[in-house]
Amino acid sequence: MLEIRHLRTLSALRSAGSLVRAAQLLNLTQSALSHQIKLLEDRYGGPLFERKSVPIGFTATGSRLLKLADMLLPEIETAEREVARLMQGDTGQLRVALECHTCFDWLMPVMDEFRKRWPEVEIDLVSGFHSEPADLLRSGEADLVIGSAYGPEFSTFPLFRFEILVVMAQKHRLAQQRRLSAADFEGETLITYPVPEERIDLIREVLNPAHVQFQRRTAELTVAVLQLVASRRGIAALPNWAIKNYVDYDYVIARPVGEQGLWSDLFVSVPEAQQHKAYVLDFVNVIREQCAASLDGIKLLS
Repeated sequence: MLEIRHLRTLSALRSAGSLVRAAQLLNLTQSALSHQIKLLEDRYGGPLFERKSVPIGFTATGSRLLKLADMLLPEIETAEREVARLMQGDTGQLRVALECHTCFDWLMPVMDEFRKRWPEVEIDLVSGFHSEPADLLRSGEADLVIGSAYGPEFSTFPLFRFEILVVMAQKHRLAQQRRLSAADFEGETLITYPVPEERIDLIREVLNPAHVQFQRRTAELTVAVLQLVASRRGIAALPNWAIKNYVDYDYVIARPVGEQGLWSDLFVSVPEAQQHKAYVLDFVNVIREQCAASLDGIKLLS
């Protein structure tokens, strides 16, 4: 029997573009997702999509089921939100603070989609630079923070893992290297956001353990960081999604750190009193859905 979960699976496949990312989006193992698809294909007597096409191309059968998904899933999701409103009275506000400066690049479309789903919930960004965003949760000045995982006093929702790449000018002395090691940063000027060193992954995980001596310069905006890099004032370590367009247009070049790369995890943290609110849970879902579909090189966390 065709079930709602089957329609959600096909919709996730289309959005994510691969079995791996669709499984992450659905919080399933890849083998569980493959098994579910096989059962569905056995039922209909043929494939639902082309395995080797990038992005995924759907067969006539798969396309027809997707058409059904596009009709039914929005109605189901709307009904679920309306039931939540009736049961929980979920109206209010969602004040969002960012530890992750580069999150602005993808957060605006997320907020637009959230407003469509929850027009009665006032969502806004907590303005200004905050060296310790968790303090905003403690003081009640913010309802939600996007950044690191904070202590057990808060409820935490995993978002995704991303690679941090080092960006440099085209003719930088390190440009010929395929990967960078800690020793390569000796004597370099590292351009960062104005945050404590312990919150900068490259410094905390790579440079300090190796006792590397470096200079540090700060800038609040990503574009300002990249302008300084391009003008050979230093190098920077930024998320892969934040620099993709600049690298594609040869404004700067990027290199991974270490044999396995330098990776970081992103979370949503809220006070415990907020953790069961339907609009908070849906905001987390919107982030995961939108980022899975639009950001290259990320790995959704389960």
